[in-house]
Amino acid sequence: MKKIHIVAIVVIAIALAVIVSTISNSSTYAPFRTAIENEGNTFHVVGKVNLQKDFIYNPQENANIFGFYLVDNEGLEKLVLYNGTKPQDFERSEQIVVVGKMKEDKFIANQLLMKCPSKYNGNQQDQMKAVQ
Repeated sequence: MKKIHIVAIVVIAIALAVIVSTISNSSTYAPFRTAIENEGNTFHVVGKVNLQKDFIYNPQENANIFGFYLVDNEGLEKLVLYNGTKPQDFERSEQIVVVGKMKEDKFIANQLLMKCPSKYNGNQQDQMKAVQ
């Protein structure tokens, strides 16, 4: 076998490994119901914060835990625990996308995406702000 054939086989094997790892690490948008049914898989859940319930945030005890109740687009409400500090202007967000996994009866988020209200009344563009 020629060296060029061996190199080609190695390059193809590496390309296949990259494609398989990318597909297995990707997550999809889903409601809490789907995340509950597939506990352990990563999902993006879109919803609105329930401002009627208190936030869980005590920076003196642990500044890297922030909790809140999110109502998804199907109306199901779950406690979301975010492994990070409380984002600035969190209460003003119109919509939240949480990225993470269900664990028991809680959604453990490792990323928050916030749709902030427009600064200008006439501006119809959505402003998404990523928090990591």
